[in-house]
Amino acid sequence: MSKFTNHNDKKIAKLLELSEVVINKQKAAAYVKENMNTIDAIMPSDVTTLVHQLVEKGYAMEDLKKHIAKILNLFYKALNNFEVPSPEETDLLYWLQKNNRVMQEKLITLKAPIKAINIEGVSEKYLQEINDGIENLKSYINYFTIKENLLFPAIEKYWEDFKCVQVMWSIHDDIRRHLKQLPEILNAENFDLKLFNIVSSKLYFDVKAIIFRDENILFPEMLLTIPKEDMAKFLLESKNFNFPFIEPKLENIASIAPKDEFIAGQVNLGTGNITAEQIIMIFNHLPVDITYVDENDTVKFFSTPKHRIFPRTNAIIGRKVHNCHPPESVHIVERIVDAFRKGEKNEASFWIPMGSKFVLIKYFAIRDNEGAFRGTLEVSQEVSDIRSLEGERRLLDWD
Repeated sequence: MSKFTNHNDKKIAKLLELSEVVINKQKAAAYVKENMNTIDAIMPSDVTTLVHQLVEKGYAMEDLKKHIAKILNLFYKALNNFEVPSPEETDLLYWLQKNNRVMQEKLITLKAPIKAINIEGVSEKYLQEINDGIENLKSYINYFTIKENLLFPAIEKYWEDFKCVQVMWSIHDDIRRHLKQLPEILNAENFDLKLFNIVSSKLYFDVKAIIFRDENILFPEMLLTIPKEDMAKFLLESKNFNFPFIEPKLENIASIAPKDEFIAGQVNLGTGNITAEQIIMIFNHLPVDITYVDENDTVKFFSTPKHRIFPRTNAIIGRKVHNCHPPESVHIVERIVDAFRKGEKNEASFWIPMGSKFVLIKYFAIRDNEGAFRGTLEVSQEVSDIRSLEGERRLLDWD
């Protein structure tokens, strides 16, 4: 076992005991002094295991975040001095770190006008500078989206002690709230400097905490415990996401398109392997009607949801699409498909009332990885309920 991941139960028990002394506000200073040898020997895997066990103890998340901040402050020196592997340019973690450097620079730049309004007084000039600075930080939330969708699933797959991601995710959401709240404070009719200082300080604290924990705990541990072939996939899959400030270079990196269409009787979709039965169930439980016409204008497939808007039977399969529409409207369909085939358009939309229903009909051009036209997808949806939505609903209303 690597020196980076070799921890034993006694060491973790001692760290957990230390953590609970801090949490319960006992005589922590004396206990810390007695256990400096253990603290100085801390390594990333110790922290992930410790946090996992603290999460399992059931502390309220808001309290737990404060406790962990105090505990990691004790470990800061040891973790900061710990020798960790560095990601290569072909690794997603490398590009996440580059984006962190930009975020840190932007936060440093923003300090000047924040300091000015506290010393020289509030002015439109400084408020505008701060507003612009906060706006430039908002794209950093893309960093969290990448972590939550690419890194966290892998951590949950390969680590037994993975619940540190729950704490991280909660801090991500805190930062999202800070970035939303700060412009509201700045643009309020009566600017509240005290409230602004509180929220902006939380933003700085939380971003600093996330970057340190990622680069001194999470990333090193991932490099040492997750198979290289899986780590290599992260950068390829990241092309589906926007990066905060710096986009990675994906040249000369192999495509992740599936090599084998079928694996152990399942269909290889590139993002997972599922059976034909599961594919059918997925299509038929989507709240839309789907019809696929191939590049030769031949109907190849339609879904069969429980309440289909436009009836279809298997007799339509193999039929030319222009024969599936009345003479009065066939020219519209032909114009759409022709524009798709020429690459002039990629989408067309229509909406019509049908009795008590309001139906949205959309056509999409299907293209392969080289951009070649491979057919047309018709998607129809009854959207009366969607049109009537107002405000927001964030809580389940089943009760």
